[in-house]
Amino acid sequence: MRKTAVVCSFVLVLAGLLPALGADVRRAIHFPDLPDYKTVACDLHMHTVFSDGNVWPPVRVAEAWRQGLDVIAITDHIEYQPHKDDVPTKHNRSHELAQGAAKTHGVMLVKSAEITRDTPPGHFNAIFLQDIQPLDTPEVLDAIKQANQQGAFVFWNHQAWKGEEKGQWLDVHTTMFQNKWLHGMEVYNGDEYFPSAHKWCLEKNLTMLGNSDIHDPDLRQQNTSADHRTMTLVFVKEETPEGLKEALMAGRTVVWGKDQLIGRKEWLEPLVKQAIVVSPPHHRTDKAVWVHLRNACNADIQLERTGNLGPAKLELSAQSTSLVQIPAGNAKGPLELKYTAKNLLVAPGVGLPLTLRIPAR
Repeated sequence: MRKTAVVCSFVLVLAGLLPALGADVRRAIHFPDLPDYKTVACDLHMHTVFSDGNVWPPVRVAEAWRQGLDVIAITDHIEYQPHKDDVPTKHNRSHELAQGAAKTHGVMLVKSAEITRDTPPGHFNAIFLQDIQPLDTPEVLDAIKQANQQGAFVFWNHQAWKGEEKGQWLDVHTTMFQNKWLHGMEVYNGDEYFPSAHKWCLEKNLTMLGNSDIHDPDLRQQNTSADHRTMTLVFVKEETPEGLKEALMAGRTVVWGKDQLIGRKEWLEPLVKQAIVVSPPHHRTDKAVWVHLRNACNADIQLERTGNLGPAKLELSAQSTSLVQIPAGNAKGPLELKYTAKNLLVAPGVGLPLTLRIPAR
């Protein structure tokens, strides 16, 4: 009787602690929608005990929901099963176990796997699969082909994780590309940026992705500019698996990794323009005007002036308003401040050109 009472007390105490620990609290990720698209936050590369991860599959769903993610893919390794003495090799099982949690949490879960071969040629994620088992085949190209026959979206993971020499573009990659079996590349994996992958995405019209590749439990309660999970922002016409796949195939993505946003100008520029809110001048003298610049997104934006007006450098901190003094007090009409966003990359080492238009009062 006493033992039962102690156990019950422990359960009640634990239940009381869970909200404080953030288990039942979702903290949103703040990136604006585009005029014709909804922005969804995705992590399409993660692992569980069914390969070399250290958590049970539903835990990945709870972590993602708590941190504000909209879409996840559990991509357990097909060929690498270090826990097989304790957890049987069942390639579809991690997805099956996570499905219930995904439904109750309202997180989109897409069936996925990681095709794990020596580097080169490297590791490849296949998402939107129907059945993972047929991908367990000796030849890498047979596995990639089988994934495509199921209608998968296939991307090359962490291209230079063993160095640029082993991360070269080889004949096997050309075969995948020419057969339209390769659709994207990770330009960010965890905290590591891969400039070659970024360059090849631009040259070969491949979709840019950034993912956590998480293995251990993620105790992070929310994503901030200083501490966040690497993720892909995808611009969808509709928030469904079909809508997500269409957007990925079309390359409508921006990657958020560490202190950088990376994407094609056609998607990065409108995202930033929606994020930065420019107010009319609220104070004017004969020498200067004062304006408020609001950064409504989760990422800091670092600006260096390329024009004649405005501070030489501006840092628009995430989800905050900056007070800016502009020495243009005699100007009667709107003002244009020309900058380069140094941490918003449209190509390796190339920041996004940005014009901030200050309206007249």
